[in-house]
Amino acid sequence: MAHIVILGAGIGGMPAAYEMRAKLGKQHRVTVVSAVDYFQFVPSNPWVAVGWRSREEICLKVGPLLERKGIGFVPKAVTRIDAENSKLEFAEGEPLAYDYLVITTGPKLSFDEVPGAGPHGGHTHSVCTVDHAQRFWGEYETFLQNPGPIVIGAMPLASCFGPAYEFAFIVDADLRKRKLRHKVPITFVTSEPYIGHLGLGGVGDSKSMLESELRGHDMKWITNARTTKVEAGKLFVTELDAQGKELKDHEVPFKLAMMLPAFKGVDAVAAVPNLCNPRGFVLIDDLQRSKAYKNIFSAGVCVAIPPVEATPVPTGAPKTGYMIETMVTAIVHNIADELAGQQPDTRATWNAICLADMGDTGAAFVALPQIPPRNVNWFKKGKWVHLAKIAFEKYFMRKMKSGTSEPVYEKYVLKALGIVRLAGK
Repeated sequence: MAHIVILGAGIGGMPAAYEMRAKLGKQHRVTVVSAVDYFQFVPSNPWVAVGWRSREEICLKVGPLLERKGIGFVPKAVTRIDAENSKLEFAEGEPLAYDYLVITTGPKLSFDEVPGAGPHGGHTHSVCTVDHAQRFWGEYETFLQNPGPIVIGAMPLASCFGPAYEFAFIVDADLRKRKLRHKVPITFVTSEPYIGHLGLGGVGDSKSMLESELRGHDMKWITNARTTKVEAGKLFVTELDAQGKELKDHEVPFKLAMMLPAFKGVDAVAAVPNLCNPRGFVLIDDLQRSKAYKNIFSAGVCVAIPPVEATPVPTGAPKTGYMIETMVTAIVHNIADELAGQQPDTRATWNAICLADMGDTGAAFVALPQIPPRNVNWFKKGKWVHLAKIAFEKYFMRKMKSGTSEPVYEKYVLKALGIVRLAGK
């Protein structure tokens, strides 16, 4: 009997647990370990931040859901991974031994890389967690009584830019509905070398389309922005030119700021010798397996993916939901093959496919593969994307509640985009 432990209960970890339980025989044990006892649908956090969703609508208690499927659950934070002896250690209680470890922790939000940033003791907000989104909503309600400038964007070494664009347009749409948009100047500040880069070197016509959208919604922007510090009501930014030389210093005023932070690997994972790169992301081979420990696999934001290209201000490469789903499926098949005495050979489809909400419309992009040159390089806008994302939120939450092992991104998103043929499915 093998014991497979999945570290993390998010968009990677929960599907991994369901797929693993469905794929493996009952003689094998599956356990999920998570520092929190709930699942949160992270793509809906921007809606929580403006009051369009409640915490209860996008969060689920995972213990009962996993138990129903015969999956163990340990709601504790891991303090140390003893990779040499295949054990997880906690602040209290006995260590947990594993035969295989699947790391799906997501990132550590590295606010401390910019002095004065972050929602805890700093002056900026984030929509990376439901707690952070709720914190923004609490201040936003007060802000609406006496509006002023808003800054939205992404710090140096951020690697997921889509939510920043989403949030800018969602805030714009919400303020227009409240007849307050004329009182709120919005500035978009990003480490990307140009609008629509997205950490992907651009996708299709993303540059001109998103520039047009920002102009049409009366938003100013600063690109190649190296945010250096934040003070109460003021964001300090050095704008670089294409060669990385300092071009201009900005002091951007705000009453509210949402700046996505740099990502790093979580502490317990980053501390394992030879497991990670210098920023704490897990180094994996083509089978999603650690290069140093053959019984450790990893999927999602916590894996090391090199940037698509060098940029004047460092940026990372995003890991979209569809990519994460294929990573998880590859891991499940590879572990199952090893347990059956077969040679594992399943590889993830490293494609970027995303539905981005824009308040009352939306944008969809497809990059196949993620790193150019690409077979498909497609970016489209329309209200249908907004509606598709709402429907997908409900669809994914139903998956989490029911415990189905079906690949929802492949089944739903690809069909919603009408690119099943182009994706080779």
